[in-house]
Amino acid sequence: MRTVDPAKREAKRLQILAAAARCFARKGFGQTRTADICAEAGMSPGNLFYYFGSKQDIFAAVVEQDGVDTEALFAGLSAAEPWDALTRFFDLVVDLAADADYARLALEISAQAHRDERIAALVAANDRSVRSGLADLVARATGAGRIDPGLDPTTTATWLATLVDGLFNRVAVDAGFAPERERESLHLILARLLRHEAQPES
Repeated sequence: MRTVDPAKREAKRLQILAAAARCFARKGFGQTRTADICAEAGMSPGNLFYYFGSKQDIFAAVVEQDGVDTEALFAGLSAAEPWDALTRFFDLVVDLAADADYARLALEISAQAHRDERIAALVAANDRSVRSGLADLVARATGAGRIDPGLDPTTTATWLATLVDGLFNRVAVDAGFAPERERESLHLILARLLRHEAQPES
């Protein structure tokens, strides 16, 4: 009996998800066919359905993988100086928002969450993960004296997550908005919003 190499299986699964994400971003969930995903991934339908049972399962797995990537991101930031980690997180968000496929996929996931309870639950879980990771960074930055101690980490994390959501919406509605050109402005706004620098005595 032939055994399956787990590493190769996972690599193939991720290949399918990357191809599917590109298709969903460019055509939307409704207009994407499994044949489109097969063509993008360079594999047969039989191979595709060995890994996933349906287009819906593939879309759900794309959303789940986004959550896995988010957890890995925050894990990677855990050893960094907290304010630097926070700004690095937003730098990555800017890079993602500047990626046309990713930005369109983010909005497609949001739209599909309003139509599909399964996707809505996955999106909610991913959102909790983002806010939890941000709250931890805010709490650590506050402890290091980089953020106003009067700001509640949980509430602040929710507003920062809202800023992330707004960034992707701005990209969607304003063709002239280039997030990568606004990176320094975003850093300045974050600094002034969170008061990470010592304030002069009045």
